[in-house]
This record gives sequence, C-alpha cells and structure tokens, in this order.
Amino acid sequence: MSVIEIKVPDIGDFKDVAVIEIMVKPGDSIRLEQSLVTVESDKAAMEIPSSHAGVLKELKVKVGDKVNIGDLLAILEGAATTAAVAPAAAPAPASPVAAAPTPTSSAPAPVVPAAVALASATPIVPAHNPTALPLQLPHASPSVRKFARELGVPLNEVKGSGLKGRITEGDVQSFTRSVMSGAVQTVAAAAQSKSAGGSDGAALGLLPWPVVDFAKFGPIERKDRSRIKKISAANLHRNWVMIPHVTNHDDADITDLEAFRVATNKENEKAGIKVTMLAFLIKACVAALKKFPDFNASIDGEQLVVKQYFHIGFAADTPNGLMVPVIRDADKKGIFQISQEMSELAKKARDGKLSPAEMSGAGFTISSLGGIGGRYFTPIINAPEVAILGVCKSTMEPVWDGKAFQPRLMLPLSLSWDHRVIDGASAARFNVYLSQILGDFRRVFL
Repeated sequence: MSVIEIKVPDIGDFKDVAVIEIMVKPGDSIRLEQSLVTVESDKAAMEIPSSHAGVLKELKVKVGDKVNIGDLLAILEGAATTAAVAPAAAPAPASPVAAAPTPTSSAPAPVVPAAVALASATPIVPAHNPTALPLQLPHASPSVRKFARELGVPLNEVKGSGLKGRITEGDVQSFTRSVMSGAVQTVAAAAQSKSAGGSDGAALGLLPWPVVDFAKFGPIERKDRSRIKKISAANLHRNWVMIPHVTNHDDADITDLEAFRVATNKENEKAGIKVTMLAFLIKACVAALKKFPDFNASIDGEQLVVKQYFHIGFAADTPNGLMVPVIRDADKKGIFQISQEMSELAKKARDGKLSPAEMSGAGFTISSLGGIGGRYFTPIINAPEVAILGVCKSTMEPVWDGKAFQPRLMLPLSLSWDHRVIDGASAARFNVYLSQILGDFRRVFL
C-alpha cells in the first residue's frame, strides 16, 4: 500500500479560505473525486475533491482552519495509480463489458478490475461527459444534491462550472438567482406557464420583474448580499409562495413567569448561566406540541408525518443574516440546559461556525424579536414544518381582573400555520393553551 498526499488544488484567486465542513473521517474508503471538505471564502463556498482513491489514513485540517493552494489536506493509503488508465497493449477481457459504449469525451474511462467486470452483467457507466445529453444523474456531490433539493432546484437544468462539468453549490445559487430575477425559467415553470396561456414565462401569470436604471434618479451604491441571505431569500420565497399561511395573534400574561425568571437568575448568578424568556417559551411550546401533535408534523405527499421527537428551532440574528439553530430533544432538557445550549448555539451562529447538523431536524420554530420592539408580525413558516411562533417585546398593560385594572406584563404572540394541515379552531386553541402555560408555568407538568 502506498501513501498518497492529497493537497489543496488550484481554487482560484483565493487566499486563506476557511474550512467550514468536514465530509469524511479517518478509516473511510475514498473514491476518486469524492469531496473531502468544504471551504468558504468571502465570495463563495466550494468543495475540495480527492485527486486519488484509497483509505483515509489522516485528515490534516479541521473546521475553522485556513488553507491555501498546495497545503496538505489528507493522507490516503492506496494505489497511486488509481486514476490512471490501463496500458494500451493490455488485451480486453472477453466479457459483455467489452461491448460497453465508449464515452465521447476525451476524459479517460475509469479502470474496473477484471474480476469485478466478469462478475457483473451490468454495463459500466461511462465517464462523465459534460457535452452529452443529461441521460444520467447530474454530476454533483451529495451535499450539492441535498442543497439543490432543499431549494427545489432541478439539477439537470443547472450548468456545472466545476471540473468535468461538476455542478457546485455556487452554480445552484446562481441558477436560483436567475430564476428569481426572471432571467431563467425552469422547464416545469415554462410548461405550467404555457398551459396557462402565459407569454412572459412567469408560472404564476405575473408581470416580469421591473428592470430599472436606478442611477438615473440619483447616486446609488451596489452591495453584494451575504451567502446566508442569498440562501435564505430562496427558501423564504419558496415557503411564502407554496404554503398557504394564516397568522393568529394573541397575548400571554407573563407577569409571574418573568418575576420567577428574574429571581432565578439572581439566585444563580455564580453559575454563569442566564435564563432567558425564550428558554421558557421552548418548554411551553413542547407542552403545546404534545397536546396538539399536528403542529409538530410535515406533509409528505398524501400523508402527514407526525414527529414523536421535539426539536425546536430558534431564529438567531447574526451580522450575516438570519440563522436557525435547533435545540434537540427539548422535552428531555431542563430550563438551565436549554439556556446554556441556546447561548452556545447563538454564539456559534454569530461566529459563522454552525454546522449543518446544528441547523437541521426542527419540527417547530420560534422567531423572537426580543427587546427590539414591535407588536405583532407574520413569521414565514420554515418548510417542511407546518407552524412557527413569532414573539415580540413584552409590555406592561392595564388588564381588567373583574374588579379593577391591574398592571400585567403581556407578551405578544404571532402563530403562523399551514392551512393545508391546521384549521383556525386548532390554531386558536394552540395559542390559548400556550398562553395558559406561560401564565401559570405549573401547567407544563400536567
């Protein structure tokens, strides 16, 4: 077994790019051109593939490291000739595989051991040819495929800019921007528009987006949106268009709960863990989801998937845009543990160090504007979830107790829900029950 050093290839005019994702681990069998890590510059994210095949012996980088062209990335054990073609003089094996069509591309076909070739009656898939018709799966890594699925992007319509026509995450983002601006139209949208009699290519029969020369009206400045905001924009647009949103507004009396929270923080000052109202909200939402399980569900075709776990996402405001870390198994954790995890995840979000796993799996999301202000708003549901709770700043208000007005601290709640799954009566009951729990937190134990 030979030792092979995998180094950072030419990644363009970028220096000190950060490693943001590790996609393999020591002991893994690595295929030729399998993605090893994802790096991100201030302009783009890209995956670095392996130049050889073998077994990963050692990974020389970790998340957060900065790398440049030529830096040692990993060490493999394997035959250094993995990517080489067979000698021209070697006789072709007498098997049905020999009749397999040769690729039209000048790229060398992969070498298949004779034993494997003879044992298989399935023809070998030719090397990827970016000029051929898309009769096979588009040339993209698993992570790019997942990213495209999340955005609803048809990969076979995306033109790859990577090696041998490989589709990168940047290609998917560029395609999404083009579709949203109206410059490009998907095949499905074109067919729908044609069937609806549309002439401008808009699937919904809308007028094209106006193209304006803003500079003729006065001075302007053009700023690139952050990568997070670009991804968020595509998701929010899809969710708002595809989900029939309805929003219920209500107020919860949190006077006693806030007094308890303040006293708890004062008693535990030395512990270094600050309990926030959002931690209580997460526990209250878990109790409400248990009572109304359809709010912790997702649509899958003609079926409703009702989750038996309680993973709660919370929107975190960061300099680069909105991110949604997830508190997993919130039903099994106490207020202190949830508060600590929220603090750690929020910091990682602000530092741009959240992993994909830390932002996935939520069944319900809370979007809190905290102390910023405002009264009510309409939060957009985070698909494939079916509901989201929006929370604004609490205010002291006079509340009639039957005899007199009493000062009470009221928390505005805005519950958006998917009308395909939830009806108005269920949403009203959810909000009322949630308000009752926040008004008397002992109910969470019932």
